Amino acid sequence: MEPRKHPVPLDLRPFGLLGVGVALVLATYIASSTWERVRVRPAVRTIQVTGSAKKRIVSDFIEWTATVEANAADRTATYRILHDNAKRTQEFLVKHGVPKDQIWLSSASVDPSYETEYHGTGDNRVEKQVMTGFDGVQEIKVRSNDVALVEKMSREVTELLEEGVTVSSDAPEYFYTKLGDVKIEMLAEASRDARTRAENIVASAGGAEIGSLRTADMGVINVNPANSTAGSWDGNNDTSSLEKDIITIVHATFELK
Repeated sequence: MEPRKHPVPLDLRPFGLLGVGVALVLATYIASSTWERVRVRPAVRTIQVTGSAKKRIVSDFIEWTATVEANAADRTATYRILHDNAKRTQEFLVKHGVPKDQIWLSSASVDPSYETEYHGTGDNRVEKQVMTGFDGVQEIKVRSNDVALVEKMSREVTELLEEGVTVSSDAPEYFYTKLGDVKIEMLAEASRDARTRAENIVASAGGAEIGSLRTADMGVINVNPANSTAGSWDGNNDTSSLEKDIITIVHATFELK
């Protein structure tokens, strides 16, 4: 094994006192430089808070669908009855104040209808599909800003049943057309709420003040039926209720000073 080598000490004797002084200055410089490189700066103190905002809105747009049906022994008769039912339903809506340009009729669908007949008993029983006629279906959709009127029609259109018109009514869907603008306002309000909460926490605990905002991220925005606090990972967008609550969340980190 090769013998371990030891550093050779620097012989400063030939330089006298001058050499010793230079060596001390050099050692002091190296030590101070090393300290500058390894000195640990104090960590920045922060506080993380969640701000929220909630606002009640009333829908200003409505979509509603009524479905008319017909049944007859042959395709032509079914279509004729279906066409008459759709026409009478449309006339009913216009008569009660719904503008004709807010009413859309889907294409009519007429298909054979079947029923199952059973022949024989036990292991010998046989099922057979027998055509009984034709079924027709057509949708009538209304889109309008007159929410109250269309909501009323969704309840009253079934009066046509007494006149022989086979019609059914779906539940209306309610929308708020200025939702985009409201979301921006709500995010700003949630951000203000986050800072207020941070200031209240620090004021109670003492020893610091709220500084600048370091990070902020928006949580989901939930549009719920009025008085509901339900949430989901991708946000709710309720269309079943006339009145809704918008709930916004913001996560923020502030510097403490």
